[in-house]
Amino acid sequence: MERIASLVFLVSLLVIFASVVNQTRAGTCDESLGICQGCDDRCKAKHGPSCISKCDGEVGNLMCTCTYDCTPPPPLKTCNNGLGMCSPSCPECCNAQCAQKYVGGSGLCNTLDNISMCLCKYPC
Repeated sequence: MERIASLVFLVSLLVIFASVVNQTRAGTCDESLGICQGCDDRCKAKHGPSCISKCDGEVGNLMCTCTYDCTPPPPLKTCNNGLGMCSPSCPECCNAQCAQKYVGGSGLCNTLDNISMCLCKYPC
């Protein structure tokens, strides 16, 4: 019975260790940068000062690998702004005006009580 308890304890420790390793590795990427000469400088120039470079492989043929944070950036906030009245003869002009004024912007005519206003949505 004592042997089973010890085995269960060891397996539990292994599971905990594996989950911690996965959490620390989440959001990291590896990129091969070719031969090892100047590995650290090339790695930091490409992926910033927090990356980790290493050289490994066969003696005489060491290759540079760069490990860096590659978690996706948080989604952009969406902002809204009005561009005035929509033209009854050109409702699609609102979208064009918003796209021209705001990078990634789009627009639509919002009508309330026979008044049509151009409303833009854009990342900010």
